[in-house]
Amino acid sequence: GSVEHMNEEAGAIWMQRLLGVYERAVWLNPVPQKHWNYSSSINLVRELMEDRMYPLTLSGLDEAMSELRR
Repeated sequence: GSVEHMNEEAGAIWMQRLLGVYERAVWLNPVPQKHWNYSSSINLVRELMEDRMYPLTLSGLDEAMSELRR
């Protein structure tokens, strides 16, 4: 299902389509990393991104860029 009930498809479907086009993708999460385990939607995104989720910090940006260069 979708959080926005007017959408016919869930956001996860759109994310999978996006990842089908852009294989080298990362997710920069603005939520502080210490809170990630308490949100089901964050865990869903982390799963969809195959753990390529990084905090939106300077070190997180550095790690994300390293991942994209692989």
